[in-house]
Amino acid sequence: MSLDEEFAAPAVDAGVPLSVVVLTMGNRPKELARAVRSALDQEHVDIEVVLVGNGVAGDWTPGEDEVFDDKRVVIVRLPRNVGIPAGRNRGVAEAGGEVILFLDDDGWYRSNRLGAYLRDRFTADPTLGVVSFRVRDPEGGRGERRHVPRLRAGDPERSSEVTTFLGGACAIRRAAFEAAGGLPEDFFYAHEETDLAWQILDAGYRIVYDASAVMFHPAVLPTRHDMFYRYNARNRVWLARRNLPWPIGLTYLAVWVAMTVLRERRPAALRPWFKGFAEGWRKPAGRRRPISWRTAWRMTRTGRPPII
Repeated sequence: MSLDEEFAAPAVDAGVPLSVVVLTMGNRPKELARAVRSALDQEHVDIEVVLVGNGVAGDWTPGEDEVFDDKRVVIVRLPRNVGIPAGRNRGVAEAGGEVILFLDDDGWYRSNRLGAYLRDRFTADPTLGVVSFRVRDPEGGRGERRHVPRLRAGDPERSSEVTTFLGGACAIRRAAFEAAGGLPEDFFYAHEETDLAWQILDAGYRIVYDASAVMFHPAVLPTRHDMFYRYNARNRVWLARRNLPWPIGLTYLAVWVAMTVLRERRPAALRPWFKGFAEGWRKPAGRRRPISWRTAWRMTRTGRPPII
């Protein structure tokens, strides 16, 4: 049964507001218009779109499509590229919703009932902090295992509690976002949502992967970014330094060094990775807020102890 079939009418007051934060560098106007339209077309819900132009000129306009003229679209222009977490934080600061959705500018929502479905989920469960969406390939492919945020990722149609989420395919309760301190801006790119997730869990909220909440996104590899290996390793060290009790943190990093060497093996990948790993120890990681041992145990019971 699809989300559209199981959801026929609003279950609670449609005035509970949602905000969709879309981060863009302004180089995909057609895809951006599709993303914004899929958000504004949501039914039975009060919704707005905060469109953050990251590294755009002061007179930048998102495109000629009439969807950008909708009064529910708020445009924020950032003259320099501040990175993904800082850009999304700026979008949240401008948003008025009690639930915040992050949407990639080349993604879009499958159903126009998703917003109301999410609103009802968050209204019914005050402990729910984050819903991570199922990402589907618009070309009909099975999708990538990394888009299912758990260790047993073989069945993307199975919903479950998880300990992290997809940064560009999620909905977050504003209160949970603020309790966790927002996204870590120094990360720039990679693992920023895991840093936020661990703090949200430590604040007492739950994170779920919901296979009914679907968005479409083209199948692309993260390794297309030149800085992938360096930032992946640097931010992995920062994650441990910022969030984990030291016995767990050192084990976590040792496990990831071993896994990376076994997976990659290619010098072209390992050289920038170890350069980033050293950078993660050399440069400040930001404020240290280690999660409690109780939270670490909750994560272990959920199926992903904070060493993997």
